[in-house]
Amino acid sequence: MENIVPLKITVVRLGHRVDRDKRMTSHLGLTARAFGADRVILSGDKDDTPLETWRSVTSRFGGEFECMYEPKPMRWLRAFSKSGGKIVHLTMYGRSWNEMTPDLPSGGEIAIVVGGTKVPGELFGLADYNIAIGNQPHSEVAALAVFLNAYVGPKGPDHFPGGSVSVMPSADGKILVSKED
Repeated sequence: MENIVPLKITVVRLGHRVDRDKRMTSHLGLTARAFGADRVILSGDKDDTPLETWRSVTSRFGGEFECMYEPKPMRWLRAFSKSGGKIVHLTMYGRSWNEMTPDLPSGGEIAIVVGGTKVPGELFGLADYNIAIGNQPHSEVAALAVFLNAYVGPKGPDHFPGGSVSVMPSADGKILVSKED
């Protein structure tokens, strides 16, 4: 019988700028969590606010999601690659995600790298896959959502056990259900 290694996805946010990127970075981590990533690594300016947001949402809405700050992300990525992990760099300069997604591994560890500021040129050579959602300027949050949805598929409520609240789908309003009642 073949030994199947589950897929573990880490999103690496390069170049967070505390004075400019707070909201975008918070949304990036929330998107990573909601679309099936296992953890997010923040780099750039040291900022606890996004980490606190991601931990709070995970605590309230459930599921397992790790987050951490990494001061030397390129060193982390080089070590990750040497340990056998695959690096996916989401960039508007890459090859089309439609043609690349079927070739990606279905198991093991992958790191999906998205930039905030200009990414180091070294990343293009270090990445196993340089993938573009579109070859036009667009949000890294949008790119991550489109990519993760195509790569791992949608995540339903079973993916987020243990939270204190859940959202009930509704066509005409917001319905939050507290699991503590």
